Amino acid sequence: MLNSQHQFYLLSEIFISLIGAMLLLAIWSAVQRYFKNQLAHEISVKRVDKGLIYLSLSLFVWCLSAIITFFTTTVGNEWIILISQNIFSILNSLFLILALFYLDHAPSYLYNNPKNAKRIILFLIGLSILSFILAVIFKDGTNTYGIRFSVIPDLLLSAILSWFLAISLYRTFTYRKMKIVSIISVLVIALIFISQFPQAFHIQEFEFFSDLIKIIAKTGLISIFLVLGTSWVIELAQTPNVTTMRIQFTDWNQLNLSIPTKGIENQVVEFGSKTTQFSNLLKFAIRRKYAQEKDMCIEVANGGEIQSQTYLSRIVENINDILALQEEEEEGKLNRNDLFTFIGQGKYRLRFIPENIVIDSALLKEFVENTDNEKYGGYIPRQH
Repeated sequence: MLNSQHQFYLLSEIFISLIGAMLLLAIWSAVQRYFKNQLAHEISVKRVDKGLIYLSLSLFVWCLSAIITFFTTTVGNEWIILISQNIFSILNSLFLILALFYLDHAPSYLYNNPKNAKRIILFLIGLSILSFILAVIFKDGTNTYGIRFSVIPDLLLSAILSWFLAISLYRTFTYRKMKIVSIISVLVIALIFISQFPQAFHIQEFEFFSDLIKIIAKTGLISIFLVLGTSWVIELAQTPNVTTMRIQFTDWNQLNLSIPTKGIENQVVEFGSKTTQFSNLLKFAIRRKYAQEKDMCIEVANGGEIQSQTYLSRIVENINDILALQEEEEEGKLNRNDLFTFIGQGKYRLRFIPENIVIDSALLKEFVENTDNEKYGGYIPRQH
């Protein structure tokens, strides 16, 4: 039977998780309504609306798990509780890993890496199954006091998820210049991990503190998810609509650029002596316009074709300087995300859609005939 304290904890978890999940769905609905056309032209990994759905589903799992635990504990059926806890643990881990797949500041092991994401998911499922087997062998139940061996695999599972979440959220909020939120997110995830220990070493005197820590940590994490969802919406609103962006390479070190949402309308950009920057930008444009999907990206740093991310930043900074886009004109100032899409594993791609990229035929011919750029000729159809 449930005591009143644990009843309060479960009922709080039910309603807090439900409200959080519904609010994330509301943000997802707003993204679909206002940014559907913009998202349709983004690559799959940039579909933040999918990330929102998976975060919302993970909260619905928390809610449903608490509901079933509340009613099954009332009638005292231990096996239903253990089986449901394992199933919901698997589902929650699955949805959180899938959500991390869409955070561009998640560890490279996960971000846009389906093979590794599947490995992690299978490993977590294996841990959950092992946890249930140990519960059967050692006859662990929710009322077993002392060491519960069946919870040890859950602790390992929680450690892995906590690590990925802490790294991803800290990097994401730091990048968005929300330092306080990044620190709070790490502290909250640490609390969630700590809250798992009383389950492994079930001591009756600690039940109140265990429930208190859990409700604080879960409420905090739900709040962080809502801040994350809101920041995604703000980022989408500030990112130029790719369908309106146009770039035309007219001659060596010269191009015409149009990004209406940044106040740039068919403006001439002269790179002058900065030939390397122009050449790198042209490489991105050729790949984006002519290459197959798998070849549209260029690896930056890590021994890739472009040696450092500084080269990408310099392209953007010089366009800002050439067009006299000032810091105080924040709406007009370009940043890296306006021109380039991070694909994952150190790879970037030009954001412009192929039909909005125009390259002068003489310039293109001269570029690919250069011995340093011979492989780019293989991307271009023969009629060109």
